[in-house]
Amino acid sequence: MNSLIDEITQYVIQQSEKYKKESDDSYDFWNEHIRYVCREALELAQKYHADTEIVALGALLHDIALIEKAGDRKDHHLNGKTLSARILDSFSCPEETKEKVLGCVLHHRSARNAGNIEELCVCDADILAHFDNIPMLFNSAFNRHGVSLNEVREWMRASFEHDFDDLSDRTKEIFRERYNTIRSVILGDIQ
Repeated sequence: MNSLIDEITQYVIQQSEKYKKESDDSYDFWNEHIRYVCREALELAQKYHADTEIVALGALLHDIALIEKAGDRKDHHLNGKTLSARILDSFSCPEETKEKVLGCVLHHRSARNAGNIEELCVCDADILAHFDNIPMLFNSAFNRHGVSLNEVREWMRASFEHDFDDLSDRTKEIFRERYNTIRSVILGDIQ
C-alpha cells in the first residue's frame, strides 16, 4: 500500500471506532463492512485491471457519510462525495486521483451507475461484502428494519436478490456459483 491509502485507512478505522462508541447501535463499520469491501474491491481491481489506488481509496471512503453521520442514509453517496473531497484534500491527495475517488463514492450504490471500471469495482465490492458477512445482514434486518425472526428468511431472500441484481453482469458471472451456494445454505433454496 502507499502512504495515502495507509493514512486514509487509519482515518476510517478511527472514525469507525468513534461511531461505535458514540452511536446507539454500536455498529462497527470497519470490522463489519469496510474491510470486506476493501478486500473484494482489490480482488476485482486485479481481475479487471483497474487502478488499485483509486479502488482502494473509493472502497475505504464509500460509506464515510454513514460513519460520520452526515445527512440521511438515502443520500449517503451524495454526502459522502462532499465529505470525501474534504478528507482527501486534508491528506494532500492529487486532484486527478481525488476526482476519480469521488466518482467511486458517488456511484457505489449500483453497478448501473458506474462510469468506469474503478467505480464498478467499488460498487460490486460493496454488494459482495453483504454476502461475505451474512451476520451483518441479520443485524440490519433486526436492528435497522425491525424484521421479526419469522420474517427474516423472506427479508434475506429479497436482500440477496436485490444485491445480486445490482451487480455488474461481469461480476455476476464470476460470483453466480457462490451466490447460489449462499442461497442454498442460508435460505434453504433448492436450485
